[in-house]
Amino acid sequence: MADAPDKRDATSGKSGAAERIVHISLDDPALVARNPDIEHERRVAIFDLIEGNHFRLISGKTGPFRVRLSLSERGIQFDISDTDNAPLETIDISMAPFRRHIRDYFMVCESYYDAIRSATPDKIETIDQARRVLHNEGAETLRTRLAGQADIDDDTARRLFTLISVLQMRG
Repeated sequence: MADAPDKRDATSGKSGAAERIVHISLDDPALVARNPDIEHERRVAIFDLIEGNHFRLISGKTGPFRVRLSLSERGIQFDISDTDNAPLETIDISMAPFRRHIRDYFMVCESYYDAIRSATPDKIETIDQARRVLHNEGAETLRTRLAGQADIDDDTARRLFTLISVLQMRG
């Protein structure tokens, strides 16, 4: 994907602490048009991530950071660079531990989006609670998989899990 800004690309105009992501993009060669609900999840995750996150490389390389998420042979790849786009580090993690979380998360999300259109508030709340539990489990798996390479907080893990899930979706 070219570095030109597009709807799958976000950069923060703010200067902030060194231990943060200021730009994130998804390298999605298929540029699959996803359903509006999944696109909404992606946009919100990017916006929230850029607005507030904690991301520190264990290697000691300092930020702020630009991150490109892409699918790799092994699973998911984090290409991390500085604000001048000079490469700093690549983190490659297996998708295997995430497959069930991603599948279950999007099944519950689909039920949630269907429910908000026609179900009772009690049913919507029940589905939303299940969705949050699955989301948190996926985020905790991500934190565990990144341990030793990057330190992230819970909110950052949840937002990155959402983006990894969207990247994994095939339409």
